[in-house]
Amino acid sequence: MRLAFMGTPDFAVPALRALHQAGHDIVTVYSQPPRPAGRGKKLRPSPVQQAADELGIAVRTPLSLRRNAEEHAHFRNLDLDAAVVAAYGLILPVNMLEAPRRGCLNIHASLLPRWRGAAPIQAAILAGDSESGVTIMQMDAGLDTGAMLLRDHVALTPRTTATTLHDDLAAMGGRLIVEALRQPPHPGTPQPDTGVTYVQRLSREDGRIDWRTPATTIDRQIRALTPWPGTFTVLDGTVIKIGAAEIAPGGTRAAPGTVMDDRLHVACGDGTILRITRLQRPGRGMMEAGDFLRGQAIAPGTRLGMEQPDA
Repeated sequence: MRLAFMGTPDFAVPALRALHQAGHDIVTVYSQPPRPAGRGKKLRPSPVQQAADELGIAVRTPLSLRRNAEEHAHFRNLDLDAAVVAAYGLILPVNMLEAPRRGCLNIHASLLPRWRGAAPIQAAILAGDSESGVTIMQMDAGLDTGAMLLRDHVALTPRTTATTLHDDLAAMGGRLIVEALRQPPHPGTPQPDTGVTYVQRLSREDGRIDWRTPATTIDRQIRALTPWPGTFTVLDGTVIKIGAAEIAPGGTRAAPGTVMDDRLHVACGDGTILRITRLQRPGRGMMEAGDFLRGQAIAPGTRLGMEQPDA
């Protein structure tokens, strides 16, 4: 099948490779332009562009598509059977959505209509959902509102992290999009009107820990927002990143944010307790709690999060 592939981050790479391995003729890849990265701020191509380069597929990186008549004409002239979109990051105008014979198919990392929008993987963990999954959707002009062509799900456990769920759903998306293109064209199943939820783009401030919330909520926040945007608290005016934690048994009457012992048990809301297991001081790498404390002791009774500097 003659395809265009449109994607940018790591999440989209397994789908690109799966389509290539399945023998589809991917005539071009669209991706976000290279961005400055690293200490030298050199331009770095997106993960999808890097994968396309390895596969010998031509890459286009327009800054915008909305009023880009030249790009619209180029896309139309590709004479595509379909376009596959996975976390591309640019809105496709209607004339591009309708240009391929089978339209544009989106790989969305949630069980639509739950978690439409920009951060569905993180949202599912933050909300304490029991499952997540991938929906292959026939794109229309709305925000993740198109008909559903295929879905599959995965259970979420108390130890699921954004990283593990990302990798599971990325692989699932690659498998499902190959299966969807193998099927004869069909209109799909309209999304139900009930159960619709939206999630906005994440910001660094979403990672600020409020120790007044219960330990279960903070645990989900850490698992959902690591590595991006990362969770953090404040210790003596310094931002400390929290990489992992675990809910501790028992209860406490200590004020939320109080370090209770030399193993970094911290009092949380509703008398619950969370033990920090991985953390990071500025300019250093993420450390196990024991290694961190050998370099910087945190005395019992210390209150975390009492000051509010920027992340």
